[in-house]
This record gives sequence, structure tokens and C-alpha cells, in this order.
Amino acid sequence: MRTKLLASFALVAGLLAVCSPIFAHHGTAAYDSTEVTLKNAVVTKVNWGSPHTLVLFDVTDEKGNVVHWVAEAGAASAVSTTGWTKNAVQPGDVITIYLNPVKNGRPLGRANKVVLADGTTFTGYSYLGGDRPSQCDKEFGPGGHESEACRPDGRKTTNKQ
Repeated sequence: MRTKLLASFALVAGLLAVCSPIFAHHGTAAYDSTEVTLKNAVVTKVNWGSPHTLVLFDVTDEKGNVVHWVAEAGAASAVSTTGWTKNAVQPGDVITIYLNPVKNGRPLGRANKVVLADGTTFTGYSYLGGDRPSQCDKEFGPGGHESEACRPDGRKTTNKQ
């Protein structure tokens, strides 16, 4: 009996140890809580998809050195509700990006907002902002799908855009 109890305890402890990184993925502990604004950033690549959309860009620092940055935004399905599409941000675009940098000082961060040269603004996560109709703050039926009124211009969004 005692052997079975110890084996069960060892199994549970082992599963918790192996599965604990799964729970850490969506935490914000790696990011500084202070928002940084990077102006005149030149987009080099956009990886549109899941689990995160990545914006890769170059910024010239105060010493004249080009620094290669990567900013993580929400999944394509999440940011598409804020107006982003697959082709909205392109390599060569000059942007202003607002992000929370990682705490270790590397040029990585969590994108809060991307502003194109023409003033078009995209938020990095669907829940971070944007002028959305008040009904968009309510919970929707099974599956949590938002109504078309909650999307820019009332359009339907897909990951194919």
C-alpha cells in the first residue's frame, strides 16, 4: 500500500514538473512594466500567425548603431479584430512601436501598439485597446465569437487576410 502511495506521489510530482512550463508561457514576468517607444523603426519582416505575430524591425540607437529588434504581438486571429491584416505591416514600412522590453536587456519585447507613418494604428493584443463599440466588452455566445460590429468597418476577419 505504501509503495503504491509513493509511486502515485512520484507520478503526480513528475507530471507537475514536466507540465509547469506550459503554465509559464503566457505570463508577463519576462517583460519590464515600463513601456518604451521606438520611433523611425524600419520593418524587416512580419511573421503573421499563431501563437504570436512577430514584428522584426531595425532601430538606430543614439550611437548610430543599427539594433535588430523583435516584438511579439498576439495571434493573428486576436490582432485581426483590432484591424491588423496579413499585409497591413510590410517590410520597409517605417513605424513607431510601443512595447514592453524584456528585463534582460535584449532587443525583444511585447508589442502594445504599432503606428504606421500615415498614422494607422494597430494594437498588439486584441484586449489592449482600440475604440470598440461598448457591446464588444460583453461576452458573446458559445465560442466567444464577436459580432461583426466589434470589428473594424464591420468586416469579417480571417487569418487569410
